Amino acid sequence: MIKRIYRLLFTEKRRIENRLLFNRMLSVFYRGNTYCCNCCGKSFRKFKSKGTALMKRKNAECPYCGSLERGRNLLFFIENETDILTAQPAILHFAPEWCLWPIFKKTGNRNYITADINPDLADCPADITDIPFPDNRFDYIICFHVLGHVPDEKKAVEEMYRVLKPTGTALIATIIDPDNPHTFETDDADTPLKRLHCYSEPDLLRLHGTDFDRRLMQGGFKVEVIDYPSVLGEEMKKKYALGDGRRELIFRCTKDYGSQ
Repeated sequence: MIKRIYRLLFTEKRRIENRLLFNRMLSVFYRGNTYCCNCCGKSFRKFKSKGTALMKRKNAECPYCGSLERGRNLLFFIENETDILTAQPAILHFAPEWCLWPIFKKTGNRNYITADINPDLADCPADITDIPFPDNRFDYIICFHVLGHVPDEKKAVEEMYRVLKPTGTALIATIIDPDNPHTFETDDADTPLKRLHCYSEPDLLRLHGTDFDRRLMQGGFKVEVIDYPSVLGEEMKKKYALGDGRRELIFRCTKDYGSQ
């Protein structure tokens, strides 16, 4: 009942802000130098655990800014491999990570647009299967851990392809089951509890297998799979807790006109 009242009193955005503020106050108890967060620039003796009882990940969440493995990995990639933070490209960022949003906003890039189906969580309320922008609009699309939650994944991929410029790049990520060559989805997983047991998270609609790149290619994209923690090296991977590869692979997508 207390949770229901809390949800009625505060918007989802305010609840997230409250949680981050509470985390920052408690982060003093994590002081140390074992782990670093490149999103907030702070160091800790350990990170917080994250995940469900079926798949708990140790040292996953920054105690201060709440960054996860995928966010820290993405920031390294963006800083080292793109001009996102140094130029003024047109960017569409779906379900923006709260640890990265301020970093992008700080650049002063007026062409940076956040989008979410929840209007309280982004600049632009948008359904990824019906993106309210014209063809060939964006230099970059960032879509991390969204497609596993979208009922019509095929339409979402087609829409991203449509609004990406011919010279643009889409950076996409999802949870990958490295032991399954095929994405698993079943109509039987029709409750949060069943989805938890089938897909490892209660709000997922599918668990992508190693065929995820081919699913993106079916939408027209040319896809490069990038294991960026391996590029950074084991020392960086451990120091910044960049994950085990199930959530952090970056699928760099460009328009492949040869497949059209």
